[in-house]
Amino acid sequence: MTRRERDARRAAASGAGPTREPPGRNPGASGAFALFGEVLLTGVLVTGAGILVVTLPAALAAGSRHLRRYVAAEDSSLRAFWNDFRRALLPSGILVGLVSAVIAAVLAADILLATTSALPGGEVIGVVGAVLAAVVAGALLAAAGAWRPETGWLAAIRSLPGSAARDIPGALYLVVAACFVALATWMLIPLIVPALGCAALAVVAVPERPRRTH
Repeated sequence: MTRRERDARRAAASGAGPTREPPGRNPGASGAFALFGEVLLTGVLVTGAGILVVTLPAALAAGSRHLRRYVAAEDSSLRAFWNDFRRALLPSGILVGLVSAVIAAVLAADILLATTSALPGGEVIGVVGAVLAAVVAGALLAAAGAWRPETGWLAAIRSLPGSAARDIPGALYLVVAACFVALATWMLIPLIVPALGCAALAVVAVPERPRRTH
């Protein structure tokens, strides 16, 4: 390879020059370090927008759409994120947030009560409560990823059983991502920022991962 060819290939890879091949499937994710920085930024955005708890589902929906646009090399500006957040929040996003917060509070109280030995079979109740909490959190991530401005939250929630049945491993991956957020926050509260960014990335990456065909 001549020096001119090497320079042309380097310019094409950096975006400074013409490309010889069409862009890949996720052209915006070609730089690992840049993607990592965008994940951290998304974590900051989701944490800030979801700090009231009831706004967290809308923040996750906006964050996942932000990263989806970024990896597709589309408009991933902060204005686009806030527009998505506003549309995901009103009017039904707050209701989704309230229901999610109530369910989380009930399950948390159940787990805490189970640890006090005040209930017969408390250990079993605690395990069941923890599993239910993980499943609900994974379903929230899946719903946030399925939310679209055109269809809203009801269509996103209705799509969950079908999408889980079609991709059981993918649903389990999102449950694991939700558990990772909880574990990171429990270890050190500030870790919730990068953890939420990673969760938003999981929402984008899990449906796009290569799968075996039978």
